[in-house]
Amino acid sequence: MVRRVLKWFTAGLATSLATSLSAGLGAALLTLTLPAQADSETAAPRYSSVPAGADGIGKRYMGRDIAAVMGWQGAAWLEREEREREERTDLLVKALALKPAMVVADIGAGTGYLARRMAPAVMPGGKVLAVDVQPQMVAMLQAAVRQSGLLQIQAVLGAEGDVKLAAASVDLAILVDVYHELALPYELLASVVQALKPGGQLVFVEYRAEDPRVPIKELHKMSVAQIQREAAVHPLVWERTVATLPWQHVVVFRKRG
Repeated sequence: MVRRVLKWFTAGLATSLATSLSAGLGAALLTLTLPAQADSETAAPRYSSVPAGADGIGKRYMGRDIAAVMGWQGAAWLEREEREREERTDLLVKALALKPAMVVADIGAGTGYLARRMAPAVMPGGKVLAVDVQPQMVAMLQAAVRQSGLLQIQAVLGAEGDVKLAAASVDLAILVDVYHELALPYELLASVVQALKPGGQLVFVEYRAEDPRVPIKELHKMSVAQIQREAAVHPLVWERTVATLPWQHVVVFRKRG
């Protein structure tokens, strides 16, 4: 009888201890997982909403209001006769120091105005990937390429947050008067960086916000400091800033690795 009681008591004690340990372990695990969940729930959003002005989309990123995109209906402005004189695209191409066999990505290529001027510099053996998110622009670009005979230019239809280029396939990527209009600048730039080869270059060309004499609307300008701030959240290292163009900065970064 005593043995049965002791056996019952021992079994009960073991069950009680197991239950207590299980409950304690569960509470400990809950305690460990809750902070991570709380951090996720309380993390600041990447973008914020602001009143949309005439030139903005009602969205702010890293202290900057994002400008409205110029639609394909404005394509004629990209091909205006005075653009070469106003922006000195010849000096821009010279500053890029392109070489034969390079793969260059023109992000937000529009009608291919710059792509057509870069294409001869990467020959023989190179190519220009001309990326745009507007199918109408891509169609215009393809027509201009056929007319020019520059078959080393390849048109690419990208997405709002993805350039749709293969990883580690690009030597140099350039965004001319485009970055300030990206609705998803973080995501798009991340996809560009992914497409760059290790040590590849990323070039921002933007109208100078520091110069009130540049005859461009404020939301369509960027300062060097803002460009550097936004590039810093990606694996990019500032390399140089070129100031030879009349209206624009040329800010060059290199991909780490």
